[in-house]
Amino acid sequence: MRKMTSVLATLCFAVLCQGAAQAADLIILTNQGATPGVRELAAAFSRASGHKVTVIQPAGADLEQRINNGPADLMTGNPGPIADLVKKGKLVESTVTPFVLAGLGLAVKAGAPKPDIGTPEAYKAALLAAKSIGYSRGCSGTNIGKGIEELGLTEQLKAKTVFTGNGPVTDYLARGDFEIGIQQTNIMAGVPGVDFVGTLPGFLNKRCQSDVAVMTVSKEPDAARAMIRFMISPEAAPLLRKTLVEPFKS
Repeated sequence: MRKMTSVLATLCFAVLCQGAAQAADLIILTNQGATPGVRELAAAFSRASGHKVTVIQPAGADLEQRINNGPADLMTGNPGPIADLVKKGKLVESTVTPFVLAGLGLAVKAGAPKPDIGTPEAYKAALLAAKSIGYSRGCSGTNIGKGIEELGLTEQLKAKTVFTGNGPVTDYLARGDFEIGIQQTNIMAGVPGVDFVGTLPGFLNKRCQSDVAVMTVSKEPDAARAMIRFMISPEAAPLLRKTLVEPFKS
């Protein structure tokens, strides 16, 4: 019992509180697919370290402003966009760290019949039977498209496929913009207005990786590095799994 009650204190002194005599205010810019997990980690890190952590998902001009001038300390994203920002001098290359993997799932509008997607064959049949299908373009959309190609359905589904813009696929699905929505499981399950059917079967459940890095505009680089150490610590793993993703394993 004593061990359980001292977990946060042990974690703090082991990996978080080096150089944290004064509490820092950290801002993390997140990509959509990583946001739920990062929020869980931020809350735990804040409790253990005393640092204040704000998690935001900016877009457009606000995102550009924060990348170029701040305020911001950490950024998460898929490997490609993260690498591009490193090349532009916006992220500290030595701090780039993979931390999470998110699988793919399928949902329907609340109350609609749930298709069988338990096997690749059943998933294929569900896609063919659907009147319309929606998914985003980013990492999850790329992986969904690859799966559809491997099933030999790219041309057959083209006319009834809707690509979403800003916001999660579930926003569009809840409005009835399409019959079936596919995206990362962690941002589809438990969303009001839609019913989550399940994860994609077998080889079709292609996972998206998110990395984290310290931003060059950060005013709190030491605290930001401590946050990264926590994000890949054993203590972080159950917090990530709580949001239906898996910690990255090299």
